Amino acid sequence: MRTCRIDQSSMIDCAAFDPDTSILCIRFRDSGIYFYFDVPEELFDGLCRAASAGTFFNDRIKDRFRCERDPESRRFRPDG
Repeated sequence: MRTCRIDQSSMIDCAAFDPDTSILCIRFRDSGIYFYFDVPEELFDGLCRAASAGTFFNDRIKDRFRCERDPESRRFRPDG
């Protein structure tokens, strides 16, 4: 399992990637943890290096891969 912390992003807290299963796990600051399936490892590397992780996510990952919300993760917002 590879991980990276994304300190400069207001949207994403951290990400993890399992190269054996090609599952990308992203912890969003406001909405919890999501799993993205069949993601190429290069996209994880790009996310970790991106000047803007949120923009990279929106342009290259969001709505391009099957995803599931972690049922154990809790929303961090008061209305969550």
